[in-house]
Parts: sequence; structure tokens; C-alpha cells
Amino acid sequence: MTDRSIWQAALSHDRILIAIALVLASGFAWLSLLNMSMSPAAMDMSSMDMSSMEGMEMGAAAMPWTPSYAAMVFAMWAIMMVAMMLPSAAPMILLYARVAGQTPSEGTTLAPTIVFAGTYVAVWTLFSLVATLVQWALSGAQLLSDTTMALGNARIGGALLVVAGLYQLTPLKQLCLANCRSPFSFLMAHWRTGYAGAIRLGLIHGAYCIGCCWLLMALLFFGGVMNLAWVAALAGVVLIEKIMPVGDRVGQIAGVLAMLAGGGFLIA
Repeated sequence: MTDRSIWQAALSHDRILIAIALVLASGFAWLSLLNMSMSPAAMDMSSMDMSSMEGMEMGAAAMPWTPSYAAMVFAMWAIMMVAMMLPSAAPMILLYARVAGQTPSEGTTLAPTIVFAGTYVAVWTLFSLVATLVQWALSGAQLLSDTTMALGNARIGGALLVVAGLYQLTPLKQLCLANCRSPFSFLMAHWRTGYAGAIRLGLIHGAYCIGCCWLLMALLFFGGVMNLAWVAALAGVVLIEKIMPVGDRVGQIAGVLAMLAGGGFLIA
């Protein structure tokens, strides 16, 4: 076996390891969400001590946001973003590994790919922090259910559907989606070597991904943050948008349907 064939075999082995890691990370995240969705009451009550419950009228007060409860909500959002976004980012990550392996200056495939994927996840983790703060504000205004964490006001929910549907049709949405749907073009346009380049690429890809999907993620408050069927439905829309040949059209159709549904809520 020549040195070249040994190197190619090593690169192929690295990409297999990366693919397995992506499957395991996504699967673990979905299993964690399933476990949380089956016991939302336990999650809610675990952070409530007796002192925080004294003087509360039944059903009249929002869930108290203790530090432990806030940390659990943040962890829930972070895990949910991994479950929803990592599968759709897998083609980009695997192509990055292939390009990195063919770049002489990189020297290895596995390490820079881990940096790239980790930076991408870190961007969505920051988004999870923002989502946690939004949930805190909505809970404080008593607009969310303590169990499903869904909006209880039909007008606000309808308006959110309309806004999310409209955004699906905007040029900004299409620009961000185009960068997510074309991994090769994205990498060729933004490629930089080294770990600094991997971090830069992860930040840019994460930013485009948030620009593409942030209002879809906001719809979690409509169907319920702890409603696993709704989470899976939104994750399915994101996955189809990014990897299917007609994904952009499917996203636009979903936007029109969301506007119609939101209009129905507002009228009703």
C-alpha cells in the first residue's frame, strides 16, 4: 500500500467517525427530549421549594424562575437545538471534513471538523440562551402553560404564525436558506485554513442557519416547547428545507399555510 492510499484510507476513516458521532449526538439529543417530554411536571416541580410556593394562589402565579429551574430550561433549549439542527447541518459538516482532508495545510481531518461543528453548536447554544430569556419573560407575563410551555393567548399565537409565515417568503430568508442548502458553494466562498478558519466558518454557518430558522424556532412557543410531536414537525420542515431538492418551495408553502392558520386564529 502506497503512502497516498494510506492517507486516503485514514481520511475515509475520519469521515466515518464523524458521521457516527453526528448520528450518536442527534440520537442522544432526541432521546433526552423524549425523556423530558414524558415528565414535564417533574421538571417543573423539581425546582420549586416550599418557600417559593408559600402565598401562591392556585393557578394564579407563574412558575418561579429559580437559578436551578433557569439552568434546566436553558439545558432543554440547548439539547433541543442539537436535536433539531444537527441533522440538517450534517451534509455541511461532512463536506467540510472532506475538503479539510484534501487541503495539505490542514494535516488532519478530525480535529478541524470538530472545531467547525463545535462552533456551529455553540452559536445555537447562544440562541438557546436568548430563547430561555424570552421564555422567562413570557412566563413572567403568565402567557405560557407551565406544563407544555405553549402560548395560552390565541391572538398572540396567531400573530406569531402570521409573522413566521411571512418571513418564510422574504429575501433575507431565501438568502440564508441558499447558503445552508449549498454546502460546496458556501465552503468555497468562505474557506479559511487552520483552526481559526474552522471557527470562522462555524460562526458564519451558524449565523446563516439562525437567520434561516429563528422564527421557525419561535413557533415552538405556539405548539409547545415540551410538545415533542410539534418539535419533530418543525425539525422536519427545517430538514426538508435544507437537504431536499424542492426544499425551498416546501418552506414557502409552509409559510403560506402558517399565515392562513394564523389568520384563522386571529379571526376566531
